[in-house]
Amino acid sequence: MIKKLSKENMGTSNLGWLESRFHFSFAEYRNPDNINFGVLRVLNDDIIHPNGGFDTHPHRDMEIITYVINGELMHKDSMGNEETLKRGEVQYLSAGEGIYHSEYNKHLSKDLRLLQIWIIPPQKGLPRLYGSHKYKKTQRENKLLNIVSSLDKDSEIKIHQDVDFFVSEVTKETEFTVKIKENRQLYFVQIEGSSLLNNINLNYGDAAEIFDEKILTIKSKKDSHFLFIDLSI
Repeated sequence: MIKKLSKENMGTSNLGWLESRFHFSFAEYRNPDNINFGVLRVLNDDIIHPNGGFDTHPHRDMEIITYVINGELMHKDSMGNEETLKRGEVQYLSAGEGIYHSEYNKHLSKDLRLLQIWIIPPQKGLPRLYGSHKYKKTQRENKLLNIVSSLDKDSEIKIHQDVDFFVSEVTKETEFTVKIKENRQLYFVQIEGSSLLNNINLNYGDAAEIFDEKILTIKSKKDSHFLFIDLSI
């Protein structure tokens, strides 16, 4: 089954410096019927306007993936990490027993758009992890790129939970066939452009929950950019 989630039905917020679309209950968006999808707890599509950002704040017992879509993200944390990430680059943070960090768009005129994704870890108190990887466009251009995996798999970025993240930037009419293993499900985000998922249309900002399916066919209707997460049921 493919359950399409139109962007028009998602929670939204506008704080002036930050515009957000919430895929799940978060901040002022409260929906008891939309808390999570398996271990996927948060997926926020954020636009941070110039010279805005999140001041230093804490996290614990959550695995957080940040995927930069446009602009530049400046990160700084209590483990001594400090760096700037650009389009297609990925930051990860497994907060464990606790970590503080800040995230900013220091550009004076350009917006920063990113996906902030929270994954529930397999248990509390796990070792803290932090890192990033500066993937190249050629790695995801008209192909599926595995950007995040569990510790026992092969992605450049590894976290504790049993998940796989894939992204792609594709030209019009590009098609993929994804085999979905038993007891697995997918969460799909149409970042830019539009796609057909087993002939169900998704446009910019839409998402889909995919479960009880063995095969997913993804076909781009125009130049397109998407991300999906493979996780256990």
